[in-house]
Amino acid sequence: MESQHGGQADLPPTAAQSDPAVIRRHRRMAIIGLLAFVGLIAFAILRHHTAIRPGGLRHLGPMPVAVGKVTTADVPVIVQALGTVTPLDVVSVTPQVSGPLVRLPFKEGQMVRAGALLAQIDPRPFQAALAQAQGQLKTAEAALSTARLDLGRYKRLVAQDSIAVQTYADQVGTVQQDAATVEADKAAVETARLNLSYCRIVSPVAGLVGLRQVDVGNLVQANQSTPIVVVTQMQPMSVVFSVPETNLQQIFQRLRAGDRLSVQAYSRDMRHLIATGRLGAIDNQINTTTGTLQMRAMFNNKRLELFPNEFVNVKLVVRTLKHQMVVPGGAVLNGPSGYYAFVVQPNDTVRMRPIVPGPTDGRMIAILRGLSPGETVVTDGGDQLREGARVRIPGQKAPPAAAAAGARNVRCARLAKARRTASGRQAKVLARAVQRLGCARQAVHT
Repeated sequence: MESQHGGQADLPPTAAQSDPAVIRRHRRMAIIGLLAFVGLIAFAILRHHTAIRPGGLRHLGPMPVAVGKVTTADVPVIVQALGTVTPLDVVSVTPQVSGPLVRLPFKEGQMVRAGALLAQIDPRPFQAALAQAQGQLKTAEAALSTARLDLGRYKRLVAQDSIAVQTYADQVGTVQQDAATVEADKAAVETARLNLSYCRIVSPVAGLVGLRQVDVGNLVQANQSTPIVVVTQMQPMSVVFSVPETNLQQIFQRLRAGDRLSVQAYSRDMRHLIATGRLGAIDNQINTTTGTLQMRAMFNNKRLELFPNEFVNVKLVVRTLKHQMVVPGGAVLNGPSGYYAFVVQPNDTVRMRPIVPGPTDGRMIAILRGLSPGETVVTDGGDQLREGARVRIPGQKAPPAAAAAGARNVRCARLAKARRTASGRQAKVLARAVQRLGCARQAVHT
């Protein structure tokens, strides 16, 4: 059918889509898109395999490691615990009589001796009370003296039958009553003298004075809740720590033998030895909640290294093993089959050696079996090694030929891995690169 303009009639859409030229054009576009997609995948795979991944191909070159020697030394068997510095005496200085505070002759933070004056309460009321008690005592003593003179006269008159016996008996009672009054007045004098002495508040122990809690001029009360100041004994000093019940048997054996166990106090980060002391006392019951027993270590604290309520790491030395094979702590590794260490061979390769570790002092570990004195072990970098791997010790320069061979082996291994997933033209390009590099046959197929 012709159109109104005399030309060929327009084809419907279905007819245009069935045109063979259009179908071939769409097919070519689909094939080009598929090839581009496959090329992108191949490029990603090649880049993935040629890249150096951590822990992947590093072992092909010499691995830099740190090493140490197997030596012999004395190794202490220690029990580690967390301790608290605990003073033997912490005294809250509290007034025992009431009155205005007139003096505080100490400086905050100073060391004081036992008996040093810390505070002074106004003594005048107590001096007056003492004088009054002493006057009453003298009056009672005078009355007692008169009563005793009368008793002597009555005794002679009774012997002459000049007075009644009842009069003499009454005088005996009067003497006894006056004597009791004298004793009571003596006690009142001692009480007044004691209260007067309480006006001078002295330190009961030698130690470090803290910050004052009451100022001069304040009215203090006897046995008030707020102390005037707190004095803490600093020398000697103790550290209280808890030991698991599983370690008690070996400790008790040493104590029953009469040995004095050494205790070391370390800083929180275990880098600094603060002080060395002795085990002083142990508690009499195990804590059933934690399964531990509290112990107290004593330190002379001459330089005031330990401060009250400070947290420290404690090492209780139970015994010392003599002439043990030891290695640095980093040389001992733990794997699925147990403990092991890498031993460096003369050709700069490593052998994995099973070992049996013993006690440690935190820095060196005793080796009960598996190593020999004088051997070289890897102390750092062993977690990235395998049996037979080649290592390089820092400071030891590798020969140029060996370094070049190692670099070539790394490149050959990269090409070998890329060839496993490559095909077609990429495989041919990689094969020519292998031939130009001169890779050994066994290196290509590893």
